[in-house]
Amino acid sequence: MPTRMVATAQNAWRRCRVWLAGSFIAAYLATLGMGLFCHTFNWNSGVHPMMYYVVWDMFCGWAAHECRYHVLAEGVSGQFYEVVPGPWGELRPHGDLGRHDYDPDAVHAGRIAMNVLRHSSHEDITRLLVVEENWPKKFNMPDDQWAARWDEPKDPKRYYTLRHVITADGVLLHTYSNFYTQQNSLGILSNPRLASEVHRSQPFYAVDVRRDPFGMSASLGDTATASPRFGSPLGN
Repeated sequence: MPTRMVATAQNAWRRCRVWLAGSFIAAYLATLGMGLFCHTFNWNSGVHPMMYYVVWDMFCGWAAHECRYHVLAEGVSGQFYEVVPGPWGELRPHGDLGRHDYDPDAVHAGRIAMNVLRHSSHEDITRLLVVEENWPKKFNMPDDQWAARWDEPKDPKRYYTLRHVITADGVLLHTYSNFYTQQNSLGILSNPRLASEVHRSQPFYAVDVRRDPFGMSASLGDTATASPRFGSPLGN
């Protein structure tokens, strides 16, 4: 092969490597930027399982409370029905947890409930309620280990938090913060010094600091006269 042709091929390969490296770096930075944007503004952060690898919450810590979700359907008669799991049984991908408990914000609980309602007989449904149940993880210990460690009866305290209200057609009406966010907000609301600092501080991005943990619009110092806030976006 002539020397000139070899040199030309080598130069083309060098240019190709530079182009590939630049494209990879650009795609990598664009993906990280998209993940940062989605996580910051809570926009489509759970739209696909692959989003887990680009949003910035992979090392968010270990929760001290166990969490389970209950999906209830309210009929026109006022009777409530637990629609998840369905009458045909529960899908458990790993261990003994149902698949709806793997959804940390219950984003897909409404879809699962709508599927159960479509394939079952029931009275007309007016709305769906997604309820979050929490209790301290220490109560998951076996009874013998509990008795050896604690000098108190094993009586778990369970907390129930309304997360989402959905119409019978699957339209989201209301959404509320999770248990941890509510406790954090209550801690701020009950502390005059922290409430004053919240009023004086400027957040990094636009948030409504007046929203209390129950989805109501009021000042931090006055939640007794708050009115319901409808149509709030789905989020943590």
